[in-house]
Amino acid sequence: MSSSLPEEDLSCPVCCDIFRDPVLLSCSHSFCRGCLQRFWEVSRMRDCPVCRRRASRRSPPCNLALKNLCEAVLQGRRAAAAAAGVGTACRLHGQALKLFCADEQLPVCPMCQASNAHKAHECCPAGVAAQDRKVQPDTGALSINKLRITTACQTQLTEKRIRDQFLEFHHFLREEEEARVSTLKEEEEKRVLAVKERDRDLRSRMASLVDIIRITEQEMAADDAEMLQVRVQNSLPDPEGFCGSLIDEAKHLSNLKFHVWEKMQGIAPYSPVTLDPNTAHPCLSLSEDLTCVRYMSPSRSLPNSPERFRVSAEVLGSVAVAGGTHTWEVEVGGSKDWIVGVASASVRRDAEVAARPENGFWTLCLRDGTYRAMASPPRTLLVGRKLRRLAVRLDQDAGQVSFSSPSDGHILHVFTHTFTEKVLPYFYTQSDRPLKILPKPVVISVKENQPLDS
Repeated sequence: MSSSLPEEDLSCPVCCDIFRDPVLLSCSHSFCRGCLQRFWEVSRMRDCPVCRRRASRRSPPCNLALKNLCEAVLQGRRAAAAAAGVGTACRLHGQALKLFCADEQLPVCPMCQASNAHKAHECCPAGVAAQDRKVQPDTGALSINKLRITTACQTQLTEKRIRDQFLEFHHFLREEEEARVSTLKEEEEKRVLAVKERDRDLRSRMASLVDIIRITEQEMAADDAEMLQVRVQNSLPDPEGFCGSLIDEAKHLSNLKFHVWEKMQGIAPYSPVTLDPNTAHPCLSLSEDLTCVRYMSPSRSLPNSPERFRVSAEVLGSVAVAGGTHTWEVEVGGSKDWIVGVASASVRRDAEVAARPENGFWTLCLRDGTYRAMASPPRTLLVGRKLRRLAVRLDQDAGQVSFSSPSDGHILHVFTHTFTEKVLPYFYTQSDRPLKILPKPVVISVKENQPLDS
């Protein structure tokens, strides 16, 4: 039976290896128990790595049928390896033990080396190990499996956040639609009531037509001018001439999309700066909208990458600035340990360096209750009262980075520098109270058409 199945049907979608202790989720997808647990630890959500459906159980049951199939395949591999005279075969994968793991002092096969059990271990050809039992470590290699899992988690989380934000828009639009349709229905009811009221008036007046006809017949013999005057006074109004009986379509439809969009500004704030999660140290937690950052412990398990700060609790803005003037405000009142400012795009991220101009940083900090401009040497700032907000203004063309208090406009410090490369907003914190980038108000204006030439 096992030989009739393609090998990919017996491979875990996470590690791409033959299943080891496979478990079955309620969505019918199977994974190695260890791979699934590591995926859940990284993503912090019990979702299926394939279809993203929520798992109904914390400990999924073993997929016994799949486990038996995988064991049968592995037994077949071992038998094939033995028949080919390839020495001792791996009991797990059925392949020849061509490598030696220096960490566990065990012979392994190539599939063992790529698996989670040995992915971070030092391995070498078995022949070399037999000669000198020494292996040169490959310190620059990244864990492919860990990187694959992290990328899958990033995709899943980002997709969820995108969908959540659009769900908020959908909810707003549905409520707005219902409100406007309800207003239209209310107007319809008022118009219908007005028509009914006029209809009752008409019926009342028509009830007196018998008397009018009788009087008219008597007046037929009277003078023509007198008869016409009486008829005009007793004429019924034309039903088509009732004012206010039509729905005011213009009120409901004029610039409808624009007015709804204008109203949406309340749920769609604009942030002048957003944070880049790929640069955040693993001990930092970012909000879903990427405008808040706080320190957390223990730190997350993330793969190393060139853009990530790997030593200090730092994070950069997501967009580099190459010219012009840019301003943003940061709410710092709850945090007792922070550094805020700008940094060059090329600052070191694999070592702890002082956030000073000679290292590519222009920042202000609060530490041990004292505010300092991180110049060389640092300059202590006399601040009258505790800062709740901090305004940062970058004028790259003029070569200035200034910090001020938004409450009174007081300038706290100004750095002067000739910028020769792109810079990014910079944040550091070791407080569990968040630093928050504040949104800017959005002003909507309509450009009037130029008057036509006469």
